[in-house]
Amino acid sequence: MLRTETCGSLRLQDAGKEVTLAGWVQRVRTMGGLVFVDLRDRYGITQLTLNGERDNNLKEQAEHLGREFVIQARGVVIERVSKNKNIPTGEIEIDVKEIKILNKAATPPFTIEDDTDGGDDLRMKYRYLDLRRNAVRKNLELRHKMTIEVRKYMDSLNFLEVETPVLIKSTPEGARDFVVPSRMNEGEFYALPQSPQTFKQLLMVSGFDRYFQIVKCFRDEDLRADRQPEFTQIDCEMSFVEQEDILQTFEGLSKHLFKNILGVEQTESYPRMSWHDAMKYYGSDKPDIRFDMKFVELDNILKGHGFSVFDNAAYIGGICVEGKASMTRKEIDSLTDYVKRPQVGAKGMVYARVEADGSVKSSVDKFYTPEVLQQLKREMNAKEGDLILILSGDDIMKTREQLGELRLEVARRIGLMDPNKYACLWVVDFPLLEWDEDTKRFYAKHHPFTSPKPEDISLLDSDPGAVRANAYDMVINGVEVGGGSIRIYDSELQKKMFKVLGFSDEQAQYQFGFLINAFKYGAPPHGGIAYGLDRWVSIFAGLGSIRDCIAFPKNNSGRDVMIDAPSIIDNAQLEELCLQVCIPQKK
Repeated sequence: MLRTETCGSLRLQDAGKEVTLAGWVQRVRTMGGLVFVDLRDRYGITQLTLNGERDNNLKEQAEHLGREFVIQARGVVIERVSKNKNIPTGEIEIDVKEIKILNKAATPPFTIEDDTDGGDDLRMKYRYLDLRRNAVRKNLELRHKMTIEVRKYMDSLNFLEVETPVLIKSTPEGARDFVVPSRMNEGEFYALPQSPQTFKQLLMVSGFDRYFQIVKCFRDEDLRADRQPEFTQIDCEMSFVEQEDILQTFEGLSKHLFKNILGVEQTESYPRMSWHDAMKYYGSDKPDIRFDMKFVELDNILKGHGFSVFDNAAYIGGICVEGKASMTRKEIDSLTDYVKRPQVGAKGMVYARVEADGSVKSSVDKFYTPEVLQQLKREMNAKEGDLILILSGDDIMKTREQLGELRLEVARRIGLMDPNKYACLWVVDFPLLEWDEDTKRFYAKHHPFTSPKPEDISLLDSDPGAVRANAYDMVINGVEVGGGSIRIYDSELQKKMFKVLGFSDEQAQYQFGFLINAFKYGAPPHGGIAYGLDRWVSIFAGLGSIRDCIAFPKNNSGRDVMIDAPSIIDNAQLEELCLQVCIPQKK
């Protein structure tokens, strides 16, 4: 071994011990005849002291050291005169007797420190350097600890970790597949899995009873802060269960992670909220319930008073911002500009202040009597000093979503999103189907194997849009961290589901015949869930994006700028795959 200790392990009780350390040079400082070197490895930083007055050879070597040089140092642990209380090794230093440069380094393109001067693009290009930073490394250490704890918990409940194929068959539902041409099967393609969904159901048919897998999944979709083209799921399935069994088991996993990773003990059951209520009161199927500000519908109060914007609206809703009647006109105008952005899409915003004397002053006073404004105050349960914000629109669901965006933005601006508070929630009773006006057909809101609520099955024939799914999502602080459902296990019900989705018998058999046929041989009742590991880690690490908890992420264009992928491939490879591709000129 080139080292006897790591750069984070030595303490004052090790004084007098002869040690050999190896690592990267964080910085070099010269003070007269003394040279101080901060040596860094994965475990921490230790200060080396090179006495050039005592040893001229050490002085010469120190003069050639630069940032990120890889070196080996042998010396004796001594008590540090000027102690550094900010690091665990701050009470000691190494009185160096011998130093060896193992590898020289070019000057890095950014400083490798917590407060780096490197922007996102630069750090992604040199990700292998970015990973040397404490802040990024700690995220990956946290990720490692979480996967260990997941495996401990799942193993304790007799779950088996089973690997499923990565090269599978493309299916038309859900997000776009990444496709892989097959050289040995000319003109045919594999797809990379968006989820191991069908395979984990087949494992239940196989009698494996309890399955899990920490698995890579792939979706060719537009990216944002919480999406990557490849991501990792904690994928799980159970046999002979109902919805309540799934919720209890995986609420248990959540509590296990909070306790063993963050030291947070959660004793109460997570609240449950129907999808209908989530949309009605928060305008989102993943509401952040760390703070209140529920929606109040105001059609019965604000319509019919001559204000055409409200009189002609299909929906009028408001939120009460406690204690913020003191917001300036400039701050309110800024919120109005926010909701009018194309990403939100509202046409405007109305506000009302509850004054200290209990009167209400609004931006549309000329249309409403004091009596109506007092009625508004009562309906909103507002008190002196509160601010009421109101949106309206022609589309009920769209306006609720806009009001939901406003609610979140207000909470961000006034500091209601406490990062140290964790509000966990189950959202249940989703719609089974979504109608697409362009294609004039229903699509599965989750996937075509999700079971309807038993009491709604009869509606598949008469009113498919009203059918509720036996499905559930876990939400933490407004982030969906996982979701799943009880599955259809009856082949006749599965056939009916495919029919509602517009599949002919031939199409259903071609796409999913292997699963339908498997059901004929005795499929147990089963269900499952998939947690997004990247999202869990980002929440626990307090990150705004999942990129910094993935070792080698893609950028917002789906590119790996470090290895320059995706890239053009050689014509010989294309010919071998029987592909003809129009290759653009490289810029």
